[in-house]
Amino acid sequence: MTETSLTPDTALATNRSPTRAGFIAVAAAFVIWGLFPIYLAGLTKVSALEITAHRIAWSFVFVISWLALRGELGKIRAAIARDGILVRLFISAALITVNWLAFVWAVNESHVTDVSLGYYINPLVNVVLGIFILSERLNRTQWIAVALAAAGVAYLTFETGHIPWAAFAVAISFAIYGLIRKTANVEALPGLAIELMILLPLALGHIVWRELQGVGALGTAVVQGNGLIITLLVFSGLVTALPLYLFAYGARLIPYSTVGVIQYIAPSMQLAAAVFFFGEAFQRGRVVGFGLIWLALAVYAADGLWRARRRGNSDLPALLRKST
Repeated sequence: MTETSLTPDTALATNRSPTRAGFIAVAAAFVIWGLFPIYLAGLTKVSALEITAHRIAWSFVFVISWLALRGELGKIRAAIARDGILVRLFISAALITVNWLAFVWAVNESHVTDVSLGYYINPLVNVVLGIFILSERLNRTQWIAVALAAAGVAYLTFETGHIPWAAFAVAISFAIYGLIRKTANVEALPGLAIELMILLPLALGHIVWRELQGVGALGTAVVQGNGLIITLLVFSGLVTALPLYLFAYGARLIPYSTVGVIQYIAPSMQLAAAVFFFGEAFQRGRVVGFGLIWLALAVYAADGLWRARRRGNSDLPALLRKST
């Protein structure tokens, strides 16, 4: 099977259509991201930069170990040899770093609602990128959904009285990252490994510098016998790498505008965590803004269901039933 095949990872696609496998992979990624603020709640005393450095370092360990176990380390070298791949992955590595820093900073500073807003904006950006860059087409109803979502974002910006920079950083960085990974001719796991290799020197440099200064989170946790911090830092690699792999794999198999709809899973879970776990306020003004975005999602989804029933044979039924 070639690397340009629609099923680059046969372990996920076995006995499933490529479209259904892509849908499941992308949905699972966003569920993990939806729960991630709760995971980070145990690391709020660690700086966003240091958490991000540990995420990169431990993600590299998990990804390289997994590739080695599968006997696929050679795919990294093969991917690097392709024209233009390394440049694309340098850009995507920078973008995902911005996304991680903004995400962790927002959680540490009790702005989980802004993280949620960022991921509500993100599908809108995905849809726009799909239209203008990938030449995907929207009908009139779908354009109405996009307009409603844009109105919701504008209202939330007006209501808070300032531009939600963390939300926009999360949204725009990840939307462009996803577009690059969707169009790059590289499989999900080798591509992620290369991104992490690019970032690893900076991440390790920051970790070592912090430890030499005597203020490193890992060293301090070891001295204090804080097993929770140690566990959360180490396994931050797994909870970082796994959804990125699932997203990069699945996004290549389904339309990017479909990715934009599925992505509402993450902000919905993050918003619930912000209100019920972190105790952040959700005032009336935010209800109006978020309500417009939710209405946009409902309109977009209803249009998709209606068109699927008219066709009688579409992606949606294929995603929801086991393929034969």
